[in-house]
Amino acid sequence: MSIALAIKALQAKFPASQILLRGTDEFTDRNNSYLSALESDLTPAAIFQPKSTEEVSQFLQIIHPLKAPFAVRGAGQQPLPGCANIQDGITLDLGLLTGIEVKDNGTVSIGAGARWGSVYEALDGKKLGVTGSRSSKGGIGGLALSGGLSFFSSREGFISDNVLTYEIVLASGKTINANSAENSDLWLALRGGGNNFGIVTRYELRTFPQPQPFWSGSIYYFQPSFEGQIDALVGELNKKGDASEETHLMLSVGYAAQFGQTMCQNQVYYTGESEGSAVPEVLRVFTDIQPKLDQISSVQQMSLKDAAAQQAAAAMDNQRCAYMNTTIKADAATLKAIVSIYTTALEPIKSIDGLVCSLTLQPYPLSLLQKSAELGGNSLGLSPESGPLVSLLLLAYWAKKDDDEKLITAQKDTLDKIRAEAANRGVHVSFEFLNYAFSQQDPIGSYGVESGERLREVSRKYDPEGVFQKLVPGGFKLFT
Repeated sequence: MSIALAIKALQAKFPASQILLRGTDEFTDRNNSYLSALESDLTPAAIFQPKSTEEVSQFLQIIHPLKAPFAVRGAGQQPLPGCANIQDGITLDLGLLTGIEVKDNGTVSIGAGARWGSVYEALDGKKLGVTGSRSSKGGIGGLALSGGLSFFSSREGFISDNVLTYEIVLASGKTINANSAENSDLWLALRGGGNNFGIVTRYELRTFPQPQPFWSGSIYYFQPSFEGQIDALVGELNKKGDASEETHLMLSVGYAAQFGQTMCQNQVYYTGESEGSAVPEVLRVFTDIQPKLDQISSVQQMSLKDAAAQQAAAAMDNQRCAYMNTTIKADAATLKAIVSIYTTALEPIKSIDGLVCSLTLQPYPLSLLQKSAELGGNSLGLSPESGPLVSLLLLAYWAKKDDDEKLITAQKDTLDKIRAEAANRGVHVSFEFLNYAFSQQDPIGSYGVESGERLREVSRKYDPEGVFQKLVPGGFKLFT
């Protein structure tokens, strides 16, 4: 009843073109535009598309007293089911809030519905960079509220570390700014706290000089070489005072039907200055692998805009997918044991139709953790004393809903074995990256007791009735 009343109230307040209803082509097209088909499996009663921060405020003033459940969608690129959609409720779709302004004070202001590709277009030619998605299709909020990794993270920290101001509409409908000078407790909470405090409608991020293109690309090679790549990765991370803060590395081992066998991929980036046309020396151990698939391997200098577009071109949209993750200390022997666990677990699921899956190693180098602290900190519970660390992402895409249970159960079981192996070796870290967490995980709990209590205090202060805990069921909640 509350949903029907809420939709009726929205229809009385806003043009019909902003309220998409079940059964219309516009509704179907929009609901099928998520990264993950598991999100599109959910069917809201209506999708509301505000055109301004004021209209977001008006939406909350209508929804709140009626206690109508809702979800908040930015770009819809986070794969967690239900984090940006809701069954039989109302999905608040921020996709029309797209304004981008590059300011003279060295910041860029970004509407909550923008994609990072548009941000990079606005910065292109200005010799500036910003910590944003590695894919031009990526949305702003899913990264800027949850941590987020960029090409520049080794040097510039997590994406959320670079948000100077959040413009946020609270449950009451009041719009405030959260930054280091105003509502600083909320500002810190939003740096990793997810969708628990209000609806962020605009983000202001710091930019930094990036006068030159940077090295970017992928190398595809065969499993026997992967252990040597693990040694190289851990060796780079554990260099005493000499690890490069200009590198961003992702090492993956996985399976795709097109290859018909377990394969490996290195995604490599070097964001610093380099001389000549040769790949920088620090990358060569990750690029000069033999044998490799030369026909699909490429490393070249690119602009930020083009590097993100290259990643986006390889992405799959509206496929069934699941991400899960854990974190360990940078230990080569443990990583090799984990790879063995993962590749063994692949065998029973290789027959799943359309399967593309990987175990991806992504470092949190010491320089990243130090930059986080330098930029005011965040809610993630990590510190320079924690590192260097390696994030372990289990990623899977597949074709058919009938295979959901088999695939997801296999992924969960594999993750449990990986965590147990790391714990037995004394190198498991409790941190779970919210961007890559699945429904059985508790990333906010993994931030630690102190951070968790601070987040709950902020929630009680700015959302005293718990609207974003009770009426917004999706995502990871503070009170369980």
